[in-house]
Amino acid sequence: MFRASLITSFCLLFVISLGAQPNTGETKATAAPVAGSGVEPNRLQPAYPVPYAPAKPEEIKAVLDRVLVYLEQASAVKIINRDTREAVTDLAHLPVNAGLERTDFLLTSYEWGVTYSGMLNAAAITGDVRFRHYVATRFDAIAMLAAHLRLQPESATELPPGPQRMLALRSVLKPQSLDDSGAMCAAMIKASRAGVSAEALRPWIDNYMAWIFSNQFRFPDGTLARNRPMANTLWLDDLYMSVPALAQMGTLTGERKYFDDAVKQILQFSARMFAAEKGLYRHGWVQEMEPHPAFHWARANGWAIVAMTELLESLPLDHPGRAAVLEQYRAHVRGLAPYQDCTGLWHQLIDRPDSYLETSASAMYVYSIAHGINRGWLDGKAYGPMVSLGWNAVAQKVNATGQVEGTCVGTGMGFDPAFYYFRPASVFAAHGYGPVLLAGAEMIALRKAEGAKQSISDGGLHFAPSASRQ
Repeated sequence: MFRASLITSFCLLFVISLGAQPNTGETKATAAPVAGSGVEPNRLQPAYPVPYAPAKPEEIKAVLDRVLVYLEQASAVKIINRDTREAVTDLAHLPVNAGLERTDFLLTSYEWGVTYSGMLNAAAITGDVRFRHYVATRFDAIAMLAAHLRLQPESATELPPGPQRMLALRSVLKPQSLDDSGAMCAAMIKASRAGVSAEALRPWIDNYMAWIFSNQFRFPDGTLARNRPMANTLWLDDLYMSVPALAQMGTLTGERKYFDDAVKQILQFSARMFAAEKGLYRHGWVQEMEPHPAFHWARANGWAIVAMTELLESLPLDHPGRAAVLEQYRAHVRGLAPYQDCTGLWHQLIDRPDSYLETSASAMYVYSIAHGINRGWLDGKAYGPMVSLGWNAVAQKVNATGQVEGTCVGTGMGFDPAFYYFRPASVFAAHGYGPVLLAGAEMIALRKAEGAKQSISDGGLHFAPSASRQ
């Protein structure tokens, strides 16, 4: 489906094809000058498949603006009477079965929790209030409807069948998994701390956190786990579905127990799932399985690196687990770096270059590594060029409409390569939008940072002032 073998060879074939071109007078990276033409080979321009020079802040902002405009209409807020399907115009007198009209994206899903976080970051870094307004409009509606439905008879909040299941806001009222709770909880706390719907959101923050902290299945040592697809299974995805919310709750309440739990999840997941020889995480780990197959799915590794990034942002400097989390974060970044494709993206299975290039994970890496440079956790001289190329590649995947292309759809767990290789990609895979917003906002901050001097020297990008020639 994805013509994986063709994708595998893209970079090699690209260079070979340039060398095979007849001399047309254009400057090609591998073209040889005609004898006596006066053309100096070192002045020939490389034919990069994506822009090489760092994107300007205004260019990055233009990409984020396209995403915002698209999502405003693709995820519009419309309150309806679920019994009649009619729009509700009198919000002071909501019908018993009030709900949100289904749009292209579900406004209370974990993917959209990441999108709200991305919108809030974009608002904070760019100063554009439209991104904040996007979050406020939707959180106001969700909080109002959830408060209304909580007062209705039990039948009004039962899970409806078929594609209308989310209209009852079941995951807000009665979360049953980390997917239901973690990403939305983290986003709501961030919004509340930013002054968005703070009072209205607090009951639902507490409701989500009760599930994460007290109700989710755990191993005896406290590691958050699931009993699917097999008993006693760890999903790397669950680091994001828990750790950012715990970290934000620690900041919101000042209670260290939330920070302690977040640190425990990072370290105990890593002890089982981090392949130190590659610097990559396996996607799944089943307690009763031996050996433990290692399929380094890109987005799962994205969830892990973003979770560590968000924890380090919130974790008190004097927390006894901070040094261990920071070292794990750096080890993961070191592992990811060598696998970046020449086009700037990373592959669906990170260490298998014949798998397709995937956008959502690549954006997650750009966000997390750029944030680390901005915070001084990583050396910008070493990683700045990588995230610059990564952002340029991600930006190319945002089409003129504002849709994010090349994002793998929602994915369960597999223990064979075909499962991951042939997962479809779609502009309606909601996982791509939040990471692009996070990455773009962080890259604007990086480009504007006083200490992040970017220059092209001898054709290469360097994140440091140019040294004098010797």
